Amino acid sequence: MAAIAGIVSTNREKLKQVTAQVEKMIELMRHRGPDNTIIRTLPDGTAALGAAEVNLTPARTQCAAVATAPYIIFDGELFNERAEGQTDIELFEEYYLKYGKSCFSYLDGSYCCAILDGDEAIIARDPVGARPLFYGTEDGLFCFSTEMKGLVGHIRFDVHELVPGHIYSTKEGFKSFDPYVPETPEPEGLEHATGVLRELVIEAVKKRMKGLNAVSLSGGLDSSIAAVIAKEFNPDLRLFTGTIESAEAPDLENAKLMADFLGLEHHIYRITESDISDFIPQAVWYLESFDEDCISGLIANYYVSRMVKAYSDSIMVGEGADELFGGYRMVLKSPKVTSDEHREELAKRLLDIAYNTALRRLDRAWMANAVVYQTPFLDPKVLAFSRKIPMEWKIHGEKQTEKYILREAFKDMLPERIYNREKLRFAMGVGIDDVMDGIVSKVVDPGRIAELPKSYYGMPFATFKEIYYYEEFLRRFPSAYEKQTVRWDPFK
Repeated sequence: MAAIAGIVSTNREKLKQVTAQVEKMIELMRHRGPDNTIIRTLPDGTAALGAAEVNLTPARTQCAAVATAPYIIFDGELFNERAEGQTDIELFEEYYLKYGKSCFSYLDGSYCCAILDGDEAIIARDPVGARPLFYGTEDGLFCFSTEMKGLVGHIRFDVHELVPGHIYSTKEGFKSFDPYVPETPEPEGLEHATGVLRELVIEAVKKRMKGLNAVSLSGGLDSSIAAVIAKEFNPDLRLFTGTIESAEAPDLENAKLMADFLGLEHHIYRITESDISDFIPQAVWYLESFDEDCISGLIANYYVSRMVKAYSDSIMVGEGADELFGGYRMVLKSPKVTSDEHREELAKRLLDIAYNTALRRLDRAWMANAVVYQTPFLDPKVLAFSRKIPMEWKIHGEKQTEKYILREAFKDMLPERIYNREKLRFAMGVGIDDVMDGIVSKVVDPGRIAELPKSYYGMPFATFKEIYYYEEFLRRFPSAYEKQTVRWDPFK
C-alpha cells in the first residue's frame, strides 16, 4: 500500500539535504501512493526515511512508525492475529520489539520494510516477494527504494534487488531468514488433496475480502476461481477485463461467459493500437525491465488497472496459480522438457524467479495506478500445501492436463468451458502479442537483431522487439541497472 525509500550514512556522518533527496526518491514513485506522504529525518541527521501511501479505508493507511526509535516504514499487509483495532504497522512493530530480526519468521503476509535501530539499518522482504525492494551502497551511503528508479542519481553500479525471504543489514550484510510456514495436511491421495486445496484457497480468498469489491477477470481458470469464491463473500463485486479493440481475443469471450454465469457487473477496457504505441516508453519506465513477455503483460494489465481505479483502490487477482500448480503450458509441456525431473526443475525455476518476472509485471502494472492487488493463490497455506502435491497431479493423465488438481477442486463451481480451458499467456489471451509485433516493426527493423544480438552486459535479445525496449530502458536507467532484467521464459 506504499512506496518506501531511505538514505542512511554508513559512517554516521551528518548528511546535507537528505530530506530533499528522499523527497525526490518518493516523488519518482508517487504513482504507488498518491494519498499521503511521510518524510522523517533522524534527529542526529544521519538518515532519512520516506513513504507515499494509498488509502484503503477512510482512515489513513499508516505505513510508518517514525515518532521514536526504532524508526519503521512498512509496505504491505499482515494476516496474523492481533488486538482489536491494531494496524499492520503497529502489529509489525510489536513483533520486531519482541523478536528482533527473527520476527520475519513469524509474519503471515505480503510485505517489505525498513528499520533504523540505533546505528543499524535493516531492510527485509517476505518469502514470496510480490512487493519489490532495491538497494545499494555508494560513497558511504546506503540507499533503498521500492522501485529501482528511486536509486537513480544515488547508486550508479552497485544496485541489487532484495531477494524474497532475506534481510540486509548495514552491520551484518545479506542473509536469509526461515520463512513462516503454516501447518497443512499431508495429502493422502488425489481426492483428499483436491478437497484440502479447495478449502485452503477458499480460506485465502475469504481473509483478503475486507473492503474488497473488485476482481480482475481474464477469462482464464485462475481468475475465474478467484471471482466465483469472492462472490460468496461479496455478492456486489465488479469484474474487470482488458482486451484488444481490434479483435475478439480468446480471453474476452470466456470472461463474458464467466461474468454472465456469476451475474455480476462487468467492465471491459478495449486497448487500442495507439494506447500501446504511446505507452511503450512508459511501460519500460514502470516495469524497469526489457523482457518482452513482461512488457506485453504489463501493458495489458496497466489499462485494466487504470479502469479499476475509477471504482476501487484494491483488486483481487489470480496470479500465482500457474507457478504453483503446473501452468505455463508452453514451458512445462514443451517438447524440450526431457523428463519428469526436468519438469520439476523448470517449475521450481519459474517460482524462484517469479518475483522479478510475473510478480514484477503484476506489481508495476497495478501500482502504476495505485491499485493494491490481493493474491490468494500466494497465501502461505496454499503455497505450503502446493509443495506437497506431486507433479503428476498438477499435469495429469494421458492428455497432460495442466493445473489438473486445481481444476478438479473447483469444477463444480465453474462453467464447463472455463473448467476445461487450456492456459494461454495473458498477453496472448488478450490479443496483444501480434499488435506489439506490428507496432515495433515500424520503429525497429526486425533484421537489426542480427547486428545487435545482445545487450551491453551480454543478455541475448529474444526478438527484435527487445532491442526497442532496451534502448528505451537505457534512456531512463544507468547501463548497470540492466542486470536486474530477468528472462521469464527459460527457453528464450
